[in-house]
Amino acid sequence: MQYLDNVLFLILLIAGFGLFGKSLMKIYRNIRLGREINRSDRKAERWETMARVAMGQSRMTARPVAGILHLFVYVGFVIINIELIEIIVDGIFGTHRFLATVFGHGFYSFFTATLEVLALLVIVGVVTFFIRRNFYGVKRLTMKELFGWPKNDANWILIIEFALMVAFFTMNSSDFILQQRGVLAAHGSFPISEMTLVPFLEIFSFDNGFLIFVERGAWWFHFMGILFFMNYLYYSKHLHIILAFPSTWYANLDLYGKFNNLASVTKEIKLMMDPNADPYAAPAEGAEEAPSKFGAEDVFDLNQVQLLNAYSCTECGRCTSVCPANITGKKLSPRLILMKTRDRLEEVGRNIDKNGKFEDDGKKLLNDYITKEELWACTTCNACTQACPVLLDPLSIIFEMRRFLVMEQSAAPQELNLMMTNVENNAAPWQYNQADRLNWAKD
Repeated sequence: MQYLDNVLFLILLIAGFGLFGKSLMKIYRNIRLGREINRSDRKAERWETMARVAMGQSRMTARPVAGILHLFVYVGFVIINIELIEIIVDGIFGTHRFLATVFGHGFYSFFTATLEVLALLVIVGVVTFFIRRNFYGVKRLTMKELFGWPKNDANWILIIEFALMVAFFTMNSSDFILQQRGVLAAHGSFPISEMTLVPFLEIFSFDNGFLIFVERGAWWFHFMGILFFMNYLYYSKHLHIILAFPSTWYANLDLYGKFNNLASVTKEIKLMMDPNADPYAAPAEGAEEAPSKFGAEDVFDLNQVQLLNAYSCTECGRCTSVCPANITGKKLSPRLILMKTRDRLEEVGRNIDKNGKFEDDGKKLLNDYITKEELWACTTCNACTQACPVLLDPLSIIFEMRRFLVMEQSAAPQELNLMMTNVENNAAPWQYNQADRLNWAKD
């Protein structure tokens, strides 16, 4: 019987990690559909940024209550899953609490006690988040753009994490009683279980057979729950658990408000300003060629970091809550820009899965997902990029799509067209001749 359990465990383990790996490869393929961008500079600063922001959660504490609770869930859930190593070894080889033989009794007791405290903090965090999200009425968590799947997804994750922690305590409680009865070797310390579930189980004086069934059932539930959670991530906003790390490493480290210039356009302007330049001269070796398209109309035109950002969005809404355009009632939501980009990218991915390559579906990110009204509502103030806890940059997507509208379709609003005409004619955004600019001082 034990042999069959070990074989079943190994099959589930391979299947779970295999499906998880397949999902990651699909995400990687989709991100690679974007334009390449070189973000390999300033490596020391990038490692420091990733450690501080993704691992250290430094930006989460800008909102202390949510930040501290998120830290409970993040640290607790990550460290508790170190126990997955023990579960894998025990499941494959039929051992019981393998790490006790590695750590020794004293350190293992400290280890299990720490896990119990962290599991309790995870429960406190997820219960509080569930109440805040569903009953407390935090505006950024109850906006219309989260109706349907986004809200359900967040709730399901909280429920799954709660269930996994309850299974963890149930496993430890029944294990502790069996250890006290001499059925199992005494390993570990379980202070939270001793104060909560152990007294409840002892009230009913369950026999050893039932307690073994409970312990094994909770153990299997915990294991399969982790595999389910891991494979659910592909369909969930909680991909940020993994992708926050590369997103912060590849983040834009330039000052906020610094926009990129197209090298080909810069070159043309320099040629225009240099009377000795030969516009027909062959380009220098290694010079950047003019892009086939200016700006972004679809996900293929965005760069790979922008597509990575779309997958990494936590949908927390901190960006939208500080967006002046959104606050004043305009249609723009920076969070929704990233969500729509991810939705379009997933649609493209399904198209490739079905056809072997991308077949034109008659849709574009521009207009079919993100409207011109949203794009032109942006004030480019950078409040969204400043607020994001994992350094995502929805403004860069807005900027590239605006660039497409202006440079490819000449579809700028009338106010901008007037300004650009003035710059062309008067070398200034105002509709005054250069000779008349100081007339105001004579009045």
